[in-house]
Amino acid sequence: MSVATESTTFPSLNPATGEVVAEHPVHDAAAVAEAVAKARDAAAWWGELGWKERRVRLLNVKGALTRNLNRMAELIHQETGKTLQDAQLETVMAISHLDWAARHAAKVLGPRTVFPGVMSLNQKAVLEYQPLGVVGVIGPWNYPIFTPMGSIAYALAAGNAVVFKPSEFTPGVGVLLCELFTTVIPERPVFQVVTGFGETGGALASSPDVDKIAFTGSGRTAKRVMAACAENLTPIVAECGGKDACIVDAGADLEAAADSALWGAMANAGQTCIGVERVYVVDEEYDAFLAKLTERAARLRPGFDREAAYGPITMPSQLDVIERHIKDALDKGGKAVVGGPESVRAPYVEPVVLTDVPDDSAAVREETFGPTITVHRVRDLDEAVEKANATGYGLAGSIFSKDKARAMDAARRMRSGMTSINAFAAFALVAALPFGGVGESGFGRIHGADGLREFARPKAITRQRFALPANLTSFDRTEKQMAQVLQLVTMLHGKRYKR
Repeated sequence: MSVATESTTFPSLNPATGEVVAEHPVHDAAAVAEAVAKARDAAAWWGELGWKERRVRLLNVKGALTRNLNRMAELIHQETGKTLQDAQLETVMAISHLDWAARHAAKVLGPRTVFPGVMSLNQKAVLEYQPLGVVGVIGPWNYPIFTPMGSIAYALAAGNAVVFKPSEFTPGVGVLLCELFTTVIPERPVFQVVTGFGETGGALASSPDVDKIAFTGSGRTAKRVMAACAENLTPIVAECGGKDACIVDAGADLEAAADSALWGAMANAGQTCIGVERVYVVDEEYDAFLAKLTERAARLRPGFDREAAYGPITMPSQLDVIERHIKDALDKGGKAVVGGPESVRAPYVEPVVLTDVPDDSAAVREETFGPTITVHRVRDLDEAVEKANATGYGLAGSIFSKDKARAMDAARRMRSGMTSINAFAAFALVAALPFGGVGESGFGRIHGADGLREFARPKAITRQRFALPANLTSFDRTEKQMAQVLQLVTMLHGKRYKR
């Protein structure tokens, strides 16, 4: 349930049919402040529960979400237009991350002893991670439960309370998730939802009582959120999209590469931050790969029925961006081997495969966020990596190669936060791996141990076990004692090391 009922409401719409899914309140700054105040009180209770009690409650939330999987998936299907099976898969992925965060929080963040070093052998050194307090999560519409769960689950497992502002396109998903949390954890509102537009998210980001913001969205919006956070020095973790590349090396399994590249480009109508938007294929495999890709792409059909490959464009304004990118590519000499500008038929976009697209075109430089893909011929793997890295984005990528060593080397050289070899986005299914980008794709990490630490503050504690013969941090320190210390340091650290 959301925190308050406002007199002003807004509808969430089915992008495929235009029908109203539900009405939701527009929460103003006062309502957001009320939610944050409740979260502050809840955070104290939640933090004092301890690891074991939080773990069992979060696992019970996971159970409730699992039992309501189809209900959640149907709502995602209605609010985003994505296929029901894709909505089910997204919910499954969210469940797995909630499970991982609950089960591993104590091990990752709990107190542990660290070696103090030779110079401090008389000290017992302890490192632990403490909750931040209140975490504000501003979520996207394209994966309305999986993406924010990467912050929600990990922040809660770390001991924080969460106030979640879902996208105005998918508010119902957040409200339903909050309903499940409230049913399982009725004692305090450790998870709340506020609904509305940019002003609601801005009020959350600018609140002086929010200890961290987790944001997913465009780089343009991220800058505004960061400016709001700057007023109170509120830290932020930001995932801002990408222009991900797929590389196809010599000798790669072309069937698997074409299948994965197509899925990465077209699934969810291409509205995937880690989706494949560019493919770089070595010269000797280019023609065969392109033939397999186009043959598969031509069979895909968008729609809202159960047989459709993918759904509509959820955000209507994105249709103009997609059409502009296609036309710009063709105007600059590119070729449409599948589809073209006529493929944009609101609210759907049919598959578009572009070749011979110049590197300076919008379809190569900017995030398209639609079911389009550009395919490029390159000399070799090195040129493919160079081209893949020639963008300000750096979120994810994929490499197809039969040579494990070459693939691993290329993966390490790819400027991205995540890379999958011989698969598309396999890292997103591995809850233990961190998720996030570099450059224009944002900073900070969700998922895995790094995701848990993102929502906690490290606390260092030392306890003197016995007094040393000489106290170096005292005005009673003598010249002789200091000379002995310098002699010890020289013995420990002054030797020369050979290559």
